[in-house]
Amino acid sequence: MILVVAAVVATSPLQAAPFAAIVMDGRTGEVLYEKNAHARLHPASLTKMMTLYIAFQEIEAGRLSLDTMVTVSKYAASQPPSRLGLKPGQRISMRHLIRAAAIKSANDAASAIGDHISGDAASFAKRMTRTARQLGMNNTTFKNANGLTAEGHLSTAYDMNVLGRHLFYDFPQYYHIFSRRTADAGIATVTNTNSRFLDSYEGADGIKTGYTGPAGFNLTASARRGDKHIIATVFGGTSSANRNAKMAELMDIGFARARNGVKEQPPKAAPIEDALVASLETGIDEIDAVGGAGKTVRVSGEVKKSLRPKARPTVPTVPDAVAVAMAEGIEGALAEATAAPAPEGTLDFQAQAMAAAEQATADPMALAETAIPPAEDEAAPETLLAEAAEPAAVPAVLVEPGTLDAQAAALAAPAGETVLAEAVAPEPAPEAALEPVVDPALAAFKPKARPEAMAAPVVAAAETEAIAPAVPAAEPVAQEVVLAEVQPELVVTDPGLDPAATDAPAALLAEVTDVESVAGATALAPPSVSAAPAPDTVASAMPKRQAPIFDTIETADMQAEDTGTSEEVVVVMSTSGGRHFGVNVGEYSSRYEADKALLKTALAESATLNEGNRRAIQSGGKWRASFMGLTEEQAQLACRRLMARAIPCETVGG
Repeated sequence: MILVVAAVVATSPLQAAPFAAIVMDGRTGEVLYEKNAHARLHPASLTKMMTLYIAFQEIEAGRLSLDTMVTVSKYAASQPPSRLGLKPGQRISMRHLIRAAAIKSANDAASAIGDHISGDAASFAKRMTRTARQLGMNNTTFKNANGLTAEGHLSTAYDMNVLGRHLFYDFPQYYHIFSRRTADAGIATVTNTNSRFLDSYEGADGIKTGYTGPAGFNLTASARRGDKHIIATVFGGTSSANRNAKMAELMDIGFARARNGVKEQPPKAAPIEDALVASLETGIDEIDAVGGAGKTVRVSGEVKKSLRPKARPTVPTVPDAVAVAMAEGIEGALAEATAAPAPEGTLDFQAQAMAAAEQATADPMALAETAIPPAEDEAAPETLLAEAAEPAAVPAVLVEPGTLDAQAAALAAPAGETVLAEAVAPEPAPEAALEPVVDPALAAFKPKARPEAMAAPVVAAAETEAIAPAVPAAEPVAQEVVLAEVQPELVVTDPGLDPAATDAPAALLAEVTDVESVAGATALAPPSVSAAPAPDTVASAMPKRQAPIFDTIETADMQAEDTGTSEEVVVVMSTSGGRHFGVNVGEYSSRYEADKALLKTALAESATLNEGNRRAIQSGGKWRASFMGLTEEQAQLACRRLMARAIPCETVGG
């Protein structure tokens, strides 16, 4: 009898679950087909789509990560199959729980996710229901995270279709997990429960299956063909094969009715809830509850003002050309300040001496410091005062005895006085000023013969012509003139010449042009003195020359003595201002190509090459294109900038 009853029960058909279906255009949410779409039925494991949606929300909010470790609660570990096999107190990553819930539809994994997010199953179920309301799922109420049959745990085919569309648009970075056939869930490798439909229907890409006795075989699926996207849901299938066949029919209806070229209209995502939510809601899960939902008190933790410090003010960068010029100026000033004095006898030394003389002329205090010191013999104080008041000595040329210049200098001095040296201005004097003037009062006097010791040194003809042009010989002037050309300390006077016999006043001595080579011998000997002062006395009063315009004149004898011992000094003056560097931008087969490359490079890098000279030089059958006349810094900077633009460059010079 028992065996007969068991056989009858086994062969009799079970009560079929209510059937419901809906087809929706995934691009716009337009309903293309529906049947009992708003009937409240058991969703079964389609519930896990909401569990995963909230988990993705928490990850987006930064309160969770895929690597967050979750401690499995006793409630989660006690859930019936399908299950992953979790143990109470076990720690497992959120990544593995999501894989198990989405692919294997593990009940224990889904419950562990809910307990970790909200603390317990009831609190998480309330959040699921609130999120459903935000998504427009108005006929859905959740009681748990896994979808096991519970009183009041109900939804509709329409609401589940809406949830599937939100998963596709709101979390596209995680949606692909619903199409994976297998995955590593940490403690086991899981297989997708929707693999048959994914493999059998063209364009299928998800998403979730569900089954319980009261619910039947449920499925929310998605497929894409061309620019069309269809999402459909089936409730109440009699078997997995029946469910998959019904879903294929619904998908075909959808693709047949969907329009082409429809603009996508993504749904509005549900706002992420605050981290702190007071659990004061009552009756929200019951649709017909008296008074409706209870009051929700929210504590907002939103930051209204940025706590970051203000950014530093931007400092304008100095252009490359200005930086190069500043560097050159600084280096030039340092080099000038730290440079050693030029050796004597070189052009650089003479240039420095001339610059010092010009500075002394412009500064009266410096002129006073460099005034000629008084000699021990103060026979002519008026002359010393006149010379001290004179400006700095101008460049002078020693006159040759017996020339017209020497005679003119003798006439300019008072009678009876000795002229030591005369300065001739660098610029030629007018012809009228060069004509000799003969004083009738001095016509009876004739100069004595020059002593042998006072013979003028031999001067080369070329130097004589450079000092004073040759002029016709004039009549001798009746006045003794002794020129100290090489040894200015030798002074010769004529005791027979009485200065009182002339009408020239003594004040004319101050009019004698100051010459730096004889500045120390301006104290002229009075007529009563028949011999020159001691050489040591005169030499001690000689100041140092301010600006050595000419080197010391060497006689033939002196040159003969120095033969074999003198060293030739070659001085090379730079005319490029330290710009001895350049850059080479390549070799070309013709000058036209080299010039063309130079022009293009100059336009591309005008900031550093605008001061360089473009040169195309032929060498070894090739034309080298170069920019010369640059400083080392400019050349290196130009090469760095050109190489950054993939233009070949190398520095040259140095």
